[in-house]
Amino acid sequence: MPLSTADLAALAFFLVVWAFHSLATDGRLFNRVSLSSAMNRQRETWMRTMARRDLRMIDTSIMLGLQQGTAFFGSSSLIAIGGCFALIGSSDRVLNVLSDLPLSNAAAARPVFEVKVIGLILLLAYSFFKFGWSYRLFNYCSILIGAVPVQKDEPGHAEETEKAVQRAARMNVLAGKHFNAGLRMIFFSIGYLGWFVGPAVFALTTLLILAVLVRRQFFSAARRAVLDG
Repeated sequence: MPLSTADLAALAFFLVVWAFHSLATDGRLFNRVSLSSAMNRQRETWMRTMARRDLRMIDTSIMLGLQQGTAFFGSSSLIAIGGCFALIGSSDRVLNVLSDLPLSNAAAARPVFEVKVIGLILLLAYSFFKFGWSYRLFNYCSILIGAVPVQKDEPGHAEETEKAVQRAARMNVLAGKHFNAGLRMIFFSIGYLGWFVGPAVFALTTLLILAVLVRRQFFSAARRAVLDG
């Protein structure tokens, strides 16, 4: 293992912080509602409102926008993975640049640098699979939306509509969950770049990304707009 003890400790800290934020955002650690959880409730409200519309061009346009955004990030992840492989091929030049940075340990062996790049590839691959699965789930959700009958006040019809609405809402929430997981890893991969400078910088950038994401999820104006609106 070419990594030093400090490198391994910084990597372990990164993984713990990522897992902590994931659990906190899903509402498994704190009672405070996150922005993602609040939006999940709005997804359910959307599906119930959709069931009362005869014409659903608005809903299909929203779904198209969600799919396009997911496809964009999935494609970006693939491009970034290709860039990482190019980075491995240019290891010597990159190490020369990093060696001029303060606090850099880029003078370490080339295998250390390559291991770090491989780690970045794994993070981006995780994001790609999350975005790819999210895209497919949004596609399934579009089909489930089409299967929701128009809500009527006839006996027995309301129960059928409610089940269809719940299926579409659960699929929508699940697709959003995987999209958020992929996007979260993209954000944390920015903090991961600090590892190329050194383990101390890696820990610092990880904490910085955590602070930004926690603020957005739990203390942002966007969260207040959803909950107080």
